[in-house]
Amino acid sequence: MEAVIGFVVFVAAGGLILLGRSMKQVQQYEEGIVFRFGKVLPHTRPPGLTFIRPVGDRLQKVNKQIVAMAVPAQDGITRDNISVRVDAVVYFKVVDPIKATINVQNYMFAISQQAQTSLRSIIGQSEMDELLSDRDRVNRQLCRVIDEPTEGPWGVKVERVEIKDVSLPEGMKRSIARQAEAERERRARIIVADGEYQASKRLAAAAKVMARDPAALQLRLLQTVVEVAAEKNSTLVMPVPVELLRFFDKASGHSQATEEEEPGDAGDAEVAAAEAAIEGNQALGDGQSAIGSEEPLAIPPTKEIPEVPIEEPRIEEVTVPPAPPASN
Repeated sequence: MEAVIGFVVFVAAGGLILLGRSMKQVQQYEEGIVFRFGKVLPHTRPPGLTFIRPVGDRLQKVNKQIVAMAVPAQDGITRDNISVRVDAVVYFKVVDPIKATINVQNYMFAISQQAQTSLRSIIGQSEMDELLSDRDRVNRQLCRVIDEPTEGPWGVKVERVEIKDVSLPEGMKRSIARQAEAERERRARIIVADGEYQASKRLAAAAKVMARDPAALQLRLLQTVVEVAAEKNSTLVMPVPVELLRFFDKASGHSQATEEEEPGDAGDAEVAAAEAAIEGNQALGDGQSAIGSEEPLAIPPTKEIPEVPIEEPRIEEVTVPPAPPASN
């Protein structure tokens, strides 16, 4: 009786062991590959609870999540002969678990080496400005170069590649900083010159308006005196009355013939045209990289000076009498 009980217990324990070896669990983000006596089966096992033969079968799980792999920084020389140091990150996932397990020994290490060599190649084919400003195109080109030899034979799909940082030499950084500073200085000088031009037009218009009314000019002079007196100065300068200046001006006979005429716009149209030209020049200057490539401001044409005919000098003939003969 004890022998029978021991045999039953032995059989039950063996059955439990075989059942435990037959039952396997595959996670949702994984896919199972079954090796039967060393040969891979053509069909993979989906996520969930699966059964295999307790003898001769081996289940290998392959992770199908997207893997983010950092590519070590690579030193290279760009197409315009500038030494840079570039690092990137690669995002990839396994799309064919059988190829990723059979065709390549360690697909993680293989992807890392392929990314490093491709990054060096892209550095040599690109210019420094492209690495700094046109990274989207460089990222797409780098993704295509890495994905081409990996998706078909290895079963690994490269989703995207991103360049993280581009390190430049210190001398190149200083050169770029000087270029940016010169560009800002150029724009500042243009803005100051445009402001002075517009202010001169406004002052000319104000002068014409004040010239029509002597009281306005006198009030402006009195306002200036008040501003000078507010500074607590010990010396007060009184200007010459405007009426006195006009009296001497009329006495000398240099009266203005156009005093009764309306001043009109007096420079507003020219200021508007100058502002439009300035905006156009600034929009054009943002798209150009060379310094000093903007067109100069439009200068209004000057009046032509009428030519004054110049009379040729008249040469008169003078008759010189002959000298008297010398006496011996």
